[in-house]
Parts: sequence; structure tokens; C-alpha cells
Amino acid sequence: MHNKLIQMEYPYLLTREQAASFLGVDPKSFDKYVRSQDALKRFMIGRQERYTVEALTQFITQHSI
Repeated sequence: MHNKLIQMEYPYLLTREQAASFLGVDPKSFDKYVRSQDALKRFMIGRQERYTVEALTQFITQHSI
């Protein structure tokens, strides 16, 4: 049920702003604390990075010890 709600709110590939919104942080904090990490999986569309909800969730789970 939770995944269906997320799918309704967000597209499959999220922009930087959408990823920050999903995590509940501002885009500058996303850049500093999340996006700067090599462990975060990302997709390149041209020169723009995109993120999946699954990749963001896995990253936060792995780094929230």
C-alpha cells in the first residue's frame, strides 16, 4: 500500500528537487549530505542525474546507523 502511494506522488525517476522533497530536506542539504555520496545510485539522462525512490530509501537505510 505504501509503495502505491509513493508511485502516485512521484514519477519513477526523480529530479534533484523531487528527491529532496521525498527525503524531507531542502535541495542544498540533499546536495551536501546525500547527492555528494558515491554510494547513492543514480541514472544519467543526458547530463542530468535522476534517482529512484528505491535507491534513495536503500541509501538512507544503509547510512542511518
